[in-house]
Amino acid sequence: MEVTDIGNKEEGKIWLQKPTPGRRVLVTVVRTAQQTKTVRFLHVAFDTTGDCFLAGDHHGNIYLFDISRNRFRLVQKTGQACTAIAFSLRRTTEFLVALADYSIKCFDKDTKQLVSWMRGHEGAVSSISVHSSGRYAITTSSDTAQLWDLDTFQRKRKLNIRQSVGIQKVFFLPLSNTILSCFSDDSIFAWESDTLFCKYQLPVPDSGPRISYKAFAVTRNGKSLAAGGRSNLLHLWCLESQQLVRVIQMPTQVRSVRQLEFLSDSFDGGASQTLGVLSQDGVMRFVNIHTCKLLFHMGSVDEAIAAVAVGPNSRHIAAIMDNGSINIYSMQSVTQELNKPPPFKVAVVSGGEADQDFSNIKIKVKSEKIQRPAKSSGRGTKVKTLRPPAGSAADDKENELPSGLNKKRLLALLKAFGEFPAKYRMFVWKSLLCLPENYAAYSSLTDKGLHSAFLTLHDKYPIKSLKLQRGLQRVLSALAHWAAIFAEVEYLPLVAFPFVKLFQNNPMLCFEVVATVIVNWCQHWFEYFPNPPLNILSMAENVLAHHDKELLQHLVDCGITSQLYLWPLLETLFSEVLTRDEWLRLFDNIFSNHPSFLLMACVAYVISCREPLLLCSQKKDFEYFFHHRNNLDVGAMIKEAYRIMCSTPADIHPRTMLSDFTPLTSGQYPVFNQYPEFIVEYQSRERERIRLQEMEYIKERQELSALRADFVRRQAEEKAYFAQQELLQKAEEQRRNILAQEEENLAQQRTKLAAMKRELKVKELHLLDATRRRFLKQQQELQASQIQRLDQEISWKMDLREQETAAAVQDLEVRQMELEAQRKQLEQDLLKEQKRFGLEVEEEVQLKMREAERAEESYSEMLHNTEKNLQALEESLAEAHQLGMESDWQREVLDRLQQVDAEQERKRERLAQLQRQTLAEEERLAYTMREVAARKAVYRYFLWLLLFMENHVGDFQWDEVASIRSQLQEQRAAWSTAEPGVRQRKTQSQCPSQGPLPRPAASVATKGVNTAVGGCGAPTQRQAGATMVCLNSSSPSGSTSTNFSLDRGRAHLDSSERELLKEIRELRQKLAARARETCSASSQSVHTLSSVS
Repeated sequence: MEVTDIGNKEEGKIWLQKPTPGRRVLVTVVRTAQQTKTVRFLHVAFDTTGDCFLAGDHHGNIYLFDISRNRFRLVQKTGQACTAIAFSLRRTTEFLVALADYSIKCFDKDTKQLVSWMRGHEGAVSSISVHSSGRYAITTSSDTAQLWDLDTFQRKRKLNIRQSVGIQKVFFLPLSNTILSCFSDDSIFAWESDTLFCKYQLPVPDSGPRISYKAFAVTRNGKSLAAGGRSNLLHLWCLESQQLVRVIQMPTQVRSVRQLEFLSDSFDGGASQTLGVLSQDGVMRFVNIHTCKLLFHMGSVDEAIAAVAVGPNSRHIAAIMDNGSINIYSMQSVTQELNKPPPFKVAVVSGGEADQDFSNIKIKVKSEKIQRPAKSSGRGTKVKTLRPPAGSAADDKENELPSGLNKKRLLALLKAFGEFPAKYRMFVWKSLLCLPENYAAYSSLTDKGLHSAFLTLHDKYPIKSLKLQRGLQRVLSALAHWAAIFAEVEYLPLVAFPFVKLFQNNPMLCFEVVATVIVNWCQHWFEYFPNPPLNILSMAENVLAHHDKELLQHLVDCGITSQLYLWPLLETLFSEVLTRDEWLRLFDNIFSNHPSFLLMACVAYVISCREPLLLCSQKKDFEYFFHHRNNLDVGAMIKEAYRIMCSTPADIHPRTMLSDFTPLTSGQYPVFNQYPEFIVEYQSRERERIRLQEMEYIKERQELSALRADFVRRQAEEKAYFAQQELLQKAEEQRRNILAQEEENLAQQRTKLAAMKRELKVKELHLLDATRRRFLKQQQELQASQIQRLDQEISWKMDLREQETAAAVQDLEVRQMELEAQRKQLEQDLLKEQKRFGLEVEEEVQLKMREAERAEESYSEMLHNTEKNLQALEESLAEAHQLGMESDWQREVLDRLQQVDAEQERKRERLAQLQRQTLAEEERLAYTMREVAARKAVYRYFLWLLLFMENHVGDFQWDEVASIRSQLQEQRAAWSTAEPGVRQRKTQSQCPSQGPLPRPAASVATKGVNTAVGGCGAPTQRQAGATMVCLNSSSPSGSTSTNFSLDRGRAHLDSSERELLKEIRELRQKLAARARETCSASSQSVHTLSSVS
């Protein structure tokens, strides 16, 4: 079996090695905190898949174990112990946790965030039931049950009951809307979850003993209910017929039932047949509810199970063991033997008498034998009622213990064997003392930490085992937090130590056992605090006086009081004078009897040792005797105690003074105030004062020790300082002596050094003279070699220059030939361009002239039409005159004729003005054409000049270039001044339409270029003659000047050429714009004439 200690890990693997097939327990999960402290797991719950379950430990940590993925992780730290846990069925990532502060919290296991916090209970929540739809949840405590809406986390309903009747459990039935509520009086009610209407009540059985239901289980189809309690009987109810159909009696080892769980099967349709029964001995037995046969079991008395959780698919079972660990069982391995086929039946036939008697053959079926579960036929339900044993009905209710044990039987067993079985002793003690197991109350005490009174317990009571020491501190601190007097009682560690050593793995049970012993067997012990309980000692002394006066008189004669021979036994509970086995045997009898039996045991111990006591006379001998082990028969002492218990008179019997056994209350521990509070408070104040004084003393002692250490440190520093000063003085004297010697040596060395310097200077002068002579000679040789090298370089450069000159001449000749060819090609291109441009200009001029002639013709036609209109008007007027129109009409006609004449005069003036404007535009157009022709001539001349410069580089001088540039600038200035003059003349010209128009003539005097323009009054004819002189002669051969830079002149000419081309483009654009304006003006004049006509 593999054990996994998760410790303080937040995630990891559940098992390191994969479980082998057939292993019942897959893994055991434990959690140990710091210093090997085991933290108990309290509750587990599976999710709907059955592969994951939640587990909450005593510290409030919630872990998620995923069996299919072999992983676990910490999903929440609540800080307090949980009392119930359940998964939410609608939102699978959420789960509900009931905590020790009576609240319920909902967390998300993935995000680890708090979803909701629900409050309303006034007691610890014992169970959480979630509806199959996941919408509602029911939380149950001992006094109330509350219905919650998990969508809004609001409380819908609350079930209140009388204080006399407690609630055992309230839960939802599977696959229905029915709520089942079970109460402490064995009554069971069914309610409708929506309306909370009571549907039915199960009848309480009249016959048979009362079971006191504690555990319930419902099949997966919600049709059958199993209930068990403080008995070995199980009731099986049919919820459809509301009848008790079967009573199942468990084996005799079962005294009470802690938990019931049904195992589901894939093929039973939800009608589960296998029921798991967890009894008080920690063993879970699985039985078939139809055949009432025991199938198998889990756990044992040594490895007791405290609680279990079964997965929905019944593949795994998570069991919380009594030691706080979790065992994960594989149901496939557990039921492996159950699912095997039945063995073959072999029948042996033997010969014999025919009348052989078979009556002696008996077949016994043992309940522990594993039997195969029989399938239900479904035809009908057979009711099998098993009656309890006949003697069980006669048991007194007073002898019934919470765990199902019977006190009379235990006493009979104790009298027969003298002690309880060691294997079951802790369980028997737990039942006899009726321990309530108040986890929440104990947690609230331990959460307060160690009490200040027991922080230095190890100094007074040194214990080798660190685990026992801390366990003792924990239990004593819890007792001190429970009642203030226990922080002042000096002998409390002696009382509690035997139980701490016995219950070291379960500190809560240890605390409750010690508390029960103090409440019952230590009655009236603290009334005379801080003195020993004189009243109790007087009771025991009276009993001793009654049964052995001689021994008491001997003790009185020796000056030995009851504080010396009885109180050591009581304050240590016999742990100093008895061995472990003897002490356990004695307390088996003490816990089984009245609290006064402890005093009887003390008296019996003294009487049993009367012989050696009668021989003692010194006080120290008596002290040693009652603080050390002695040769004593414990069995005889116990018998003597029973004899004294029975034979002591009632007037001196301690039973009359002491109360009967009273167990601790459930839920919260009772209030303990049976002590003088003022003394305890005074002692606590005194202890606090002493503690403060001790702290002040410790503080002063620490300050004093610090001052002492400071003084010692300073003294050591002073000694070291003076020693260092002495050493420094000695070292200074030595260094002074060394310096004097060094100065003498230095003076001698200086004299020697001066002589050596003189010698070195003389040698240096000789060397410098020789070096100077060698340097001069070397310089002369170097200058001679340099002159020779320069002569060689000059000759080499002269040769190279001649070669470069010859190559340059050849290159110039080749370049001249290339330029000649380019010049000829350029001349041809220019001639072609000139011709084409001249033709285009002539065509444009002729087109403009034709348009002007058409305009004049249209104007003459308009005048002729006007004259015709006037003649017709005159004829009409004559006809009107002839008809004898009145004179006033004649005057009116004359006035109108005059108006018409005036209008015609205005129109003629307008036509004349339009004609003048047309002529001015024609003159401007002719001037523009002449300007363009002149610029082309200049451009051609400039190109010729460029060619000429390239062909006659040697003869051409820059003075000529400057003169040509000045001529070009003057000509450009003349053009710029001529154009405004033309515009001014155009505006001032007032010549008649038939007269000749003045035409400006521009002559460009350039080398080889003449332009003449003439003519006015006739169709404009342009005659331009250009005579271009081509200079083809080569440059004189005698010119070899290389001062002219051809590249620089070429760049300048290129820039001039670009400027000329730019000016030509601008002139073309202006010409086109003026032509468009002329066309628009002529069209406007024609439109005006048509409107006048």
